[in-house]
Amino acid sequence: MIKAGIIGGAGYTGLELVRLLLMHPEVEISVVTSRRYKGKLINEINPHLSSFIELEYEDIDTKEIADRSDIVFVAVPHGSAMDYVPELLERGARVIDLSADYRLKKKEYERIYKRPHKDKDKEKRGAVYGLTELHPEVADANLVANPGCYPTGAILAVAPLVKEKEVNQVIFDAKSGISGAGAEPSETSHFPNLAENIIPYQVTAHRHVAEMRMELGVKVSFTPHVIPAIRGILTTAHVFLNTHSEEIEETYKRFYEGTRFIRLRKGMPSLSSVRGTNFCDIGFEIEEKSNRIVVISAIDNLIKGGSGQAIQNMNVMFGFDEAEGLWFPGLVP
Repeated sequence: MIKAGIIGGAGYTGLELVRLLLMHPEVEISVVTSRRYKGKLINEINPHLSSFIELEYEDIDTKEIADRSDIVFVAVPHGSAMDYVPELLERGARVIDLSADYRLKKKEYERIYKRPHKDKDKEKRGAVYGLTELHPEVADANLVANPGCYPTGAILAVAPLVKEKEVNQVIFDAKSGISGAGAEPSETSHFPNLAENIIPYQVTAHRHVAEMRMELGVKVSFTPHVIPAIRGILTTAHVFLNTHSEEIEETYKRFYEGTRFIRLRKGMPSLSSVRGTNFCDIGFEIEEKSNRIVVISAIDNLIKGGSGQAIQNMNVMFGFDEAEGLWFPGLVP
C-alpha cells in the first residue's frame, strides 16, 4: 500500500484523481489540497464522493505534503507546478505533474507559455513524458510529465505509422468535450455559445502542438474544436506517407502488442465507447490509390487524457499491474 497526495484536488482532474484512487486497492489517499475549500469535507463539496471519503481539504506546505506521501499528483494550472515539484523531489516523493511545466524543454516551454520557468534545475530533473505505450522508462522515473489531453489522442493515433513508416506530414483535427476547458467557465464553454454549435479555436497555434511535434518528430498541423459534450476527444489524423502502403493493420497490431489500453477497432471509434474509461480506441481507413491514411482515435479527456493516465503512470512506477484501478468498461449510453 502506498500513500498518494493530490495538490489541487478541487478541479476536474483533481476530482477524477480522488474518485479513481479511492477504488485503487494499492493506494491510500493521504492528503488533498485546496486553498478555496480549506477545512471543508471533500464529500460535502463534492456530493458524488459521499460515503467514500471522509478527508478534509487542506492547505499545507509542500514539505508536509511530501512527508505524508510516496507519490504526489500535481494537478494545478500551468506555471504553478514548478512551485511545488523541486521541493517534493528533494523531500523524496515521486511526482506526476499534470500541468505542462515539465513536458517541454525549458526554452520551448518559455516560448509557448509566455512565462519564465522558475525551476533552475528543470533540465536536470529527467522528467519522463508519461505515455507508457511509448515510454517504458516511466518505470524508473521520479518525475513524470503527464501528457496533455489533445496530444494523448493524437500521438497514440499515429505513433505506429511515424515509427515504422516514412511519414511526410500529419494533420490533426480534434473535437473535445467542454470539460477540457476546466471548471471555470469561459467564452467557448458558456452554454449559450456552445449548445448546438462547434467552436474552433487557436486554429493554427494551439500550444499542445509542441508536444505532438516533440514526440512524433514529423511535420504536424493541428486544429482543435470544442463540441457540446461533457467528456471525450475524437481526433481525426490525416497521415501522408511518402509511399503507398497496404500493411497498416499489421503495423498497428505489432506496435501495440501487449498494451492494456489501446483497442484497435474494425470500424470507426466513438466517444460513447470510451466515456468514463482509460481506453484509447483507434480505427483507420486507407484512401485508395493515395498515400493518405485517415486515423481516428477516441479517448475520455479526463481519464486517458488526464487523471487515468496519471494513475497508469503511477502503476508502472510502483510495479503494480498497469491496469490496476483502471480496468472497467465505458458508460453507455
